[in-house]
Amino acid sequence: MKIDKKIIEELVGYLKEFNLSEIEYAEGATKVKVSRGMSNASVISSETNKKKTIIESNGTNVTSPLVGTAYLAPEPGGKKFVEVGQKVKKGQTIMIVEAMKTMNHVPSTENGVVSTVFVKDGEPIEFGQPLISVK
Repeated sequence: MKIDKKIIEELVGYLKEFNLSEIEYAEGATKVKVSRGMSNASVISSETNKKKTIIESNGTNVTSPLVGTAYLAPEPGGKKFVEVGQKVKKGQTIMIVEAMKTMNHVPSTENGVVSTVFVKDGEPIEFGQPLISVK
């Protein structure tokens, strides 16, 4: 199989233009995936730390155990796991984080009442990012 170099060059251009870590293109039976190492990891870490300091609350923050996509309900349009004002118990699922096509249930680390939900449904999240605050 011969892959057109122009396609690869164009995909690399998209990586830079949109600050992506990887991109995939498929046409018929041909599939091309281009990825790069994140040389700006310190910038991402810095941004995550800014979020942590901005998100201060009177309660205890439950943070993300991994990088992925946050889902507030078990299925699209379904009832949310937790909402502001709701009582939660330690170990209760507060949301799902999808990582590499695996749905990971995130448990509450505290008993209490949800005072804030910091993330939106379908939002990409980082390791250690606050998800909810429990008082």
